[in-house]
Amino acid sequence: MNIFDRLIARVIETRNPTAVGLDPRPEYIPDFITKNASQHFSDPFQAISHAVFLFNKSLIDALYDIVPAVKPQVAFYELYGAHGYDCYLKTVRYAKGKGLFVIADAKRNDIASSAQAYADAHIGRVALNGQARALFDADFVTLNPYLGRDSVEPFLEAAREYDKGVFVLVKTSNTGSGDIQDIDTPDGKIYEIVAEKVKAWGGEPGKYGYNRAGAVVGATHPAQAEALRARMPNTFFLVPGYGAQGGTAAGARKSFHKNGLGAIVNNSRGIIAAHTKPGCPHTGEGFALAAREAAIKMREDLGFNYEDCQ
Repeated sequence: MNIFDRLIARVIETRNPTAVGLDPRPEYIPDFITKNASQHFSDPFQAISHAVFLFNKSLIDALYDIVPAVKPQVAFYELYGAHGYDCYLKTVRYAKGKGLFVIADAKRNDIASSAQAYADAHIGRVALNGQARALFDADFVTLNPYLGRDSVEPFLEAAREYDKGVFVLVKTSNTGSGDIQDIDTPDGKIYEIVAEKVKAWGGEPGKYGYNRAGAVVGATHPAQAEALRARMPNTFFLVPGYGAQGGTAAGARKSFHKNGLGAIVNNSRGIIAAHTKPGCPHTGEGFALAAREAAIKMREDLGFNYEDCQ
């Protein structure tokens, strides 16, 4: 079994192909958390990083039994420098300790030794003084393929060696994605060419038929997602864009096979900021319950029961 097999097993167990995006903007964090952190730390970067971790920890505690994965967006941790990276590291470790899969949304890309360094840090091992140690140790990392195969290969090598996975940007959910991804060439649109590359990069499929190179395919482009699903039968999809970006459950389902396998749908603010929505009964200290209820509602909206996958 590869890591996608284990992720799928957890999707089937929870009946929920959802990844919760841990993108903790300060305005999402309840005041009682930020005020408490500010009382303990005079450095505002340390205070907000501590508040973010407490926020994430409570969310993870409320969600780990009903969702299979979380997806921290690394930018929201880099924002606070060293303290933010410490928060990110603690968040990854805490989530994995609760049995969640962690998708590092880092969108890394470079060549040669730089790509190797990124791969070692995020999903591989860092060697110092004769010892190799996992640093961030996410289960998956997102990659930008613009520099080509030699920018992706160090990540694929780390994935094979340490039982990890990658998600390569193919057709992203943002409104400007077509500026480059939809350019026509004699061999098809750019995103279609990238899709063929990702297929070739993935290696042998695992128990459920998916290889180690996944694809990012937005729920906001359902027609393209449906075509990519047919084109890439052995590729597992990470599906952003559901909810706040305008993607629907019907659009997200285009990325799945008929049995409900083959994809995981990300939802960030729709879950972690559910307590900020007008009329939500779970404000303040009830924020984690609001997130749990939103995750359950999303599971029902996607509508997969996985009875035939047991």
